[in-house]
Amino acid sequence: MLLGPKVHFKKSRLPSNKNLKGKYVILEPLKINKHSRDLFKNFSKDKKNIIWKYLPYGPFKTYVSFKKWLKSFCLNKEPFFYAVYSYKLKQYCGMVSYLRITPQHGTVEVGHINYSTILQNTVEGTEAMYLMMKNAFDTLGNRRYEWKCNNLNNASKNAAKRLGFRFEGIFRQMFVFKGRNRDSAWFSIVDKEWKKLKKGYINFLKSSNFDKKNKQVEKLKLS
Repeated sequence: MLLGPKVHFKKSRLPSNKNLKGKYVILEPLKINKHSRDLFKNFSKDKKNIIWKYLPYGPFKTYVSFKKWLKSFCLNKEPFFYAVYSYKLKQYCGMVSYLRITPQHGTVEVGHINYSTILQNTVEGTEAMYLMMKNAFDTLGNRRYEWKCNNLNNASKNAAKRLGFRFEGIFRQMFVFKGRNRDSAWFSIVDKEWKKLKKGYINFLKSSNFDKKNKQVEKLKLS
């Protein structure tokens, strides 16, 4: 009988209420009174509501409805949400979370990623993902870090590949969101891959790799 190799692993840790600090952004555990107005204002910059297209909730027409959703969905231990603050823009302009947190197996997923249009395609957005990844492996001690998205969401799939995730396959008919079927594309990074990926991120995020307008000199290189 064939079995997998023995693993000397106890369990990973749960996310804490500590901020995740970088050069360009800081990720703060979500607080309604502190973060909600900035987030609603910046999410509302997307007049076509594209940022909500593949999420199972939203868009929210009013601040009151948005705040109500935050209170009902985003203050639990799982998903564990952060608000993304840009030092350059001096405001909160995105949300990210950990979910499917399974300490006994050392696995965690990054999800519910929602970047305002002012955060998309920026070094701030990339660093936010790096900080989540670094915390998952280096601080929380996970063995596996997951990314899942609607298989029709090509932008999300391309982002996962750019960030160093490996494609693992498609789970068919996994969800029904907003009255529509969702096939989920699965991606992951495991701990043995993280050391090399981390070096790539550190090189990319060096101050010397960005001009005064935070435009990159060299692209993110992880392979």
